[in-house]
Amino acid sequence: MVSSFYDLRDKDVVNIKDGVKLGEVCDLEFDGESARITAIVLFGKLKFFGLLGREPDIVIKWEEIQTIGKDTVLVDYLEKPEIRKKKGALLDKFFG
Repeated sequence: MVSSFYDLRDKDVVNIKDGVKLGEVCDLEFDGESARITAIVLFGKLKFFGLLGREPDIVIKWEEIQTIGKDTVLVDYLEKPEIRKKKGALLDKFFG
């Protein structure tokens, strides 16, 4: 199956470990030397309707993708809290 980024963009990404929707595909990472896609990127969730910024982006390695369907992408993603936690944001110092 040949697809373009346009086809992959905005598909829901669901973790098969717990059935949680992680977000939508927003961007791709690729290796410039081998011209291969290495990961998909999901924007972090908004904090207080976006007024307090957003959580860090979720980067899912290509190897963690199980199935790309018509409307969803199923992934076997192990959340790593130390990577998702953003440090040093000014508002986080006040609001946690």
